Amino acid sequence: MFIQTESTPNPATLKFLPGQTVLETGTADFPSAEAATTSPLGRRIFAVGGVRGVFFGADFVTVTKDDELEWDHMKPAILGAIMEHFQSGAPVMEGDSTAGAGGHAEHHGEDGEIVTQIKELLDTRVRPAVAQDGGDITFHGFERGIVYLHMQGACAGCPSSTLTLKMGIENLLRHYIPEVVEVRPVAA
Repeated sequence: MFIQTESTPNPATLKFLPGQTVLETGTADFPSAEAATTSPLGRRIFAVGGVRGVFFGADFVTVTKDDELEWDHMKPAILGAIMEHFQSGAPVMEGDSTAGAGGHAEHHGEDGEIVTQIKELLDTRVRPAVAQDGGDITFHGFERGIVYLHMQGACAGCPSSTLTLKMGIENLLRHYIPEVVEVRPVAA
């Protein structure tokens, strides 16, 4: 098994590509070891010292490290953990712990059509591009012209995430949906 790695815009996060499916649908975000209790792969990666977060996409795993540690010291252990997991045949997620496909909050009422347009633009234009960098962005709400989004994986804590939200996503949404006036990040 050969696992490729790619850097991300976030220097504390590295993207691992095992060459096979990680999650059939959706994504899974584990901001702590405690959050990874339903994932044998997540638990195995967190067992490597210095891991601060793990994120699963369709065909990738992103790992965020403590700032004090160097990738040169951590990368071999993480590669080993991922390889051991896939060779063991154990599932990535246990039981009914299926990942949320984008974490879309439901929104009804007069803004329902606007929310539908926002979600469609996020799914077709934004999320595929963000996945290339090892992350995901999920919709959390729309209120009085403000879109609330949650950044996950490599995007969470990335130095350029504010620029991505303001200059990229906000401009895109405002261009197609005049009712959108601002995009704001939300914590998990």
